[in-house]
Amino acid sequence: MDRINKRFGAVQANKDVTLTVAPATVHGIVGENGAGKSTLMSILYGFYHADSGSISVEGKTAQITGSREAIALGIGMVHQHFMLVEPLSALDNIMLGAEPDWRLQPARAQVRSKLEALMQDTGLQVRLDTPVEELPVGERQRLEILKALYRGARILILDEPTAVLTPQETEALFVTLRHLRSQGTTILLITHKLKEILALCDVVTVMRAGAVVLDCNIADTSIDKLAEAMVGRRVNLGRDASASRARAGEPLLTAEGLRWQDVMGVVRLADVSLTLRAGEIVGIAGVSGNGQSELLEALAGMHVPDQGRLKLGSETFAPGRWLDPARARSLGLAHVPEDRHRCGLVLPFEAWESAVLGHQTLGRFSSAWGWMKQALMRNDTAKMMEQYDVRPRNPQLRSSKFSGGNQQKLVLAREAIVAPKVLLVGQPTRGVDIGAIEFIHGRLRAMRDAGGAVLVVSSELDEILALADRVLVMDRGRIAGELPIEDCTEQALGCLMAGVAPPEIA
Repeated sequence: MDRINKRFGAVQANKDVTLTVAPATVHGIVGENGAGKSTLMSILYGFYHADSGSISVEGKTAQITGSREAIALGIGMVHQHFMLVEPLSALDNIMLGAEPDWRLQPARAQVRSKLEALMQDTGLQVRLDTPVEELPVGERQRLEILKALYRGARILILDEPTAVLTPQETEALFVTLRHLRSQGTTILLITHKLKEILALCDVVTVMRAGAVVLDCNIADTSIDKLAEAMVGRRVNLGRDASASRARAGEPLLTAEGLRWQDVMGVVRLADVSLTLRAGEIVGIAGVSGNGQSELLEALAGMHVPDQGRLKLGSETFAPGRWLDPARARSLGLAHVPEDRHRCGLVLPFEAWESAVLGHQTLGRFSSAWGWMKQALMRNDTAKMMEQYDVRPRNPQLRSSKFSGGNQQKLVLAREAIVAPKVLLVGQPTRGVDIGAIEFIHGRLRAMRDAGGAVLVVSSELDEILALADRVLVMDRGRIAGELPIEDCTEQALGCLMAGVAPPEIA
C-alpha cells in the first residue's frame, strides 16, 4: 500500500500511509483507537476507497473497488465483531454467497467435502452442522477464518482476533496462525495487545493519528518502545505502588451463599460469598465461563439467583425480593457491563442518549410533566466527554460510530460520573487501546481512593495484578481462593484458575 490517504469529513483517517508486507509472515499493526488501523485494512479489503494512493498485490497493481475484488485477489478479513448468521449452521455460513451449485443439497455436499479437507490441512476444526448460535466464541473465530480460507484467502486480515477469547482459546488460535504461516499464508494482525505482537509477529507497524510512526522487525523492539510509539509518550500500565490510597473501610456490599443454575440445569453460581469494602479494588480472575459474568449480573440486579442474600447499604435482598437495576442506582451501585454493545449502549442512539441511559428520569433531566431536557443532556454529555477524553467530542454522533475504546469510556463516564459508592466493572479494557487502558485504570483507582468500592472482573491477569488490592479466583461457579495482592503471581492465580491450590498456600 503506497501513500494511502483517506479523509472522513474533517477527520484525516490515513495520512500518506505506506505499508509493505512480506509473504508468509505475520505482520502486526498496532495503534490507539482512532489511529487509522482498521480504516487502512478496510481500504485493502474494499470496504472503503482511498482518496489517493495505490495498492499492489503480489507485485501487480490492484484496483479494489469492493470486497468481491479483494476476495478474488486472495484477500480475506475476519472482523472483530463476527459477521455470521446465527440461526444458520456453520456449513451454511461458509457457503453463503459462494454456493457452487444452485441446488442446495449438491452444493452442501461439495462444500462439505472441500471443508473437511481444509480442516484436516489447517487444524481448524468446526462442527459444520451446528447452528452458529450454539457455538462457543473460540469456535466461531475458527469458523470465520475457515470461511476466508474457503474463499481462497492467501492474505488474511484479523481485526482484534483475541478480544473475546479465553487464554486457552488465544493460544490455540496462535498455534493455528503459526501453522497457516508455515503453509504460506500472509497474516495481517490488528491488535491492542502488545504481548501478542511480540509472541506471534515477525514485523510490526505502529500507527498514530493516521500516520505510520514506526515500522520494524520484532527482534528490534519491545513492549515499552511500542507503547511509547503508539501514544507518543511513556505509558505506565503496571501497579502504581507509590500512589497513596485509603485503607479498606466499612463493608458497602455483602453477598452470601449465592446459587444460580441456568435453564439447562447447569449450576453457574455455587455458594458464592464476597464482601466489597470502601477504599479497595477487588479483582475477580478466572477463565471465562466460570461464573464471573453471572456473579456480576446477580450483584447488579440483572438476574435473580435461586438462593442467597445480598446486602447493599442498609437494605437486604433475597430471591423473593431481589435488587433491580433501578433500585441499585438509587442505592449508589453502578455497573459497567462486560458486553458494551449488548448491555451498555443502544448503538443507533446518539452519544448523548446513551450517556443518560438510566439517569433520564432524574429531576435534573426531566421536567414535572415528564419531558426530557434534551439541551441540558447534550450539554452535560459534552462535559462528560471532555472529562473522560471521549473522542470525537460530539454528543450527537451515533454511539455505533465511536471506536471500541471510546464507547467503553462513554459507558464508564455515565456510570462513574455520579460518584457511586459501589462500581461493578466487567472486562474494563476489552478491545481498548493502550492509552485508553491507562486512562481507565486511573479512573478506577481514583474511585477507590475517594472511598468507593470497585469490583473488577477481567480475563487479563496483567490487569488484575495492576489494579486489585485483593483477588478472588472463580472456578466452576465457586470462589476457588482469595489472595491479597502481595501474594499474587501469575503462577498462583493460574493454579487457582485450574482448581489447584498453589504451592505456597497448599
